[in-house]
Amino acid sequence: MLPSDTHRNFERLLLLTGQLNYMWTNTESLLIHVIAGLAGTDKETAVIIFLTLNTTRARIDLVERLAKMGRREPAERDRILELSRALSKLSGVRNHFNHCIYSFDSESGNPQTILMRISDRKTDIRMGRKDSIDAAELARIEDTLEELVSVNRKIWRAISEQGYPA
Repeated sequence: MLPSDTHRNFERLLLLTGQLNYMWTNTESLLIHVIAGLAGTDKETAVIIFLTLNTTRARIDLVERLAKMGRREPAERDRILELSRALSKLSGVRNHFNHCIYSFDSESGNPQTILMRISDRKTDIRMGRKDSIDAAELARIEDTLEELVSVNRKIWRAISEQGYPA
């Protein structure tokens, strides 16, 4: 049986990760409306484009490239780029918790993440970086959730004010 604080931390981690996934998917899907507006197409076509691009990075790249097109007003371009960059910044936390393995430290029993990424160095590789799940890490997820809510609202406001299909 896990110690009570450790068990609570892990349960909190699972809850926060679920919230992060839900909120991320909801917010990322707003790019459909942004793509429709920037590409001058309908929402149905934008859904096809969105689903064809199967990574967040590809979707954000598309939005940024459409925003940078010469026919865009600077205010619209800058607003969209600010929003896409904010979303991109938040993707790091989301990616960390979606692309890791969860385990427990063999000595303390504390939950930890093991990053499932290979880092190529000059003469070797590194993999399996471990990070403890402590109060600070849980607070980082909570802060990300708050920032995601803010970005979501700003994107909706931009969709409305720019007259993009909603």
